[in-house]
Amino acid sequence: MEDKYLIAELNRKNKTVFDFVFNYYYSGLCAFVFQIVDNRAVAEDLVQEFFFKIWISKREMEISTSLKSYFFASVKNKAFNYMKHVKVKEDYERYINEKRERDGQSLSWEFSESELADLIEKSIQKLPPRCREIFVLSRFEGKDNESIAAALGISKRTVELQISNALKQLRIELKDYLPLALLLYIIK
Repeated sequence: MEDKYLIAELNRKNKTVFDFVFNYYYSGLCAFVFQIVDNRAVAEDLVQEFFFKIWISKREMEISTSLKSYFFASVKNKAFNYMKHVKVKEDYERYINEKRERDGQSLSWEFSESELADLIEKSIQKLPPRCREIFVLSRFEGKDNESIAAALGISKRTVELQISNALKQLRIELKDYLPLALLLYIIK
């Protein structure tokens, strides 16, 4: 089928076309992402997330290349972003282990994952309502600034400013609990 037709029908949320495109590209995209992340489950998750975002997106896809090129470039970017997060996590774990070896003791600011999640949630609840709403849409629901702006009827610049304000406030709120590297990993 012609790409223009497929793109137009995907933008119209035609389920038959979506199913066709998904079935046609899914295994190839998973194999491609697997070469980057070296984990089948992660590769499948990233590709499924990519297709999920296409399906739920309210904005139309504007593709200047072929559909295939767009899909492969998009999942490649997702895979590289995933690998960046893995590197940050590994660097942080290395830092913790080196600090433990140097100090020869347990670090006083260690928390369980659930304790950290509670601290972050409480800090997010302290944000002003509109700022909190925009931050949650951006960081936890994965929406981009343009779609948030369109959904809330505000400018993209306002969205960017609110996210920036939320991050500043959260860094201040959580500075006593987390080293900066972990804090940036969690809320960036």
